[in-house]
This record gives sequence, C-alpha cells and structure tokens, in this order.
Amino acid sequence: MAKFLFIYRHNTESHSNNSPEEMQSMYQKWQSWVAEGLENGWMLDAGNGLKPEGCVVNAKKTITDGPFIEAKELVGGYAIVQADDVAAAAEFAKGCPILMQGGSVEVRPLRK
Repeated sequence: MAKFLFIYRHNTESHSNNSPEEMQSMYQKWQSWVAEGLENGWMLDAGNGLKPEGCVVNAKKTITDGPFIEAKELVGGYAIVQADDVAAAAEFAKGCPILMQGGSVEVRPLRK
C-alpha cells in the first residue's frame, strides 16, 4: 500500500457564511468521516485544521505576513491516508465533508 496526502481546500466565501448550527452539523460530519477512516484503516493520521495566520519565507529569506496570496480558495487542513493507488485514495476522498460546501480534496502520493 502507498501513502497519500489529502489537502483540504475550501472556498473562503461559502465557508464564512455558515450559521452556528451549520458549523456544528459539518463538524459532526467531519468527526464521523474521520472515525470511519481510522476504524477501517485507510486513514493513518487525521492531521489537523490550519489556522489562517502565519507567514511565508521566500528564497531571498524575506518574511511576509499571511500564508497565502489573495485567493478565493484556502488550504484548510490535511490528512495522511493509505491506499493501493491514487484512484483508490480518490475514492476515499469522495466521502470528505468539505465537498458538501463546494471545497475540494487534493490527493497527492508521498515519496517513499
């Protein structure tokens, strides 16, 4: 089995308009999906969500505030999964709750 990185991306506009009830419902869906992945053994590390603050260090060693350029899509978190191949990993990603909010899951193989 190979290991893959799931990178969760979300639309900043749709993500920020959720009511507290919608946020709680989405949180429960995430918990269920992660628990299922861990129980079934395809999710190795549930990773974490990312906070919006941070900085960027470029090749000239210049530090700038904010981890991203102006964009409508942000990286919200990550996980490590295992599957036979990228197609199988993508099938696991299809269950990710971020898709219900117009987000996406980038599936990337990890080097051995």
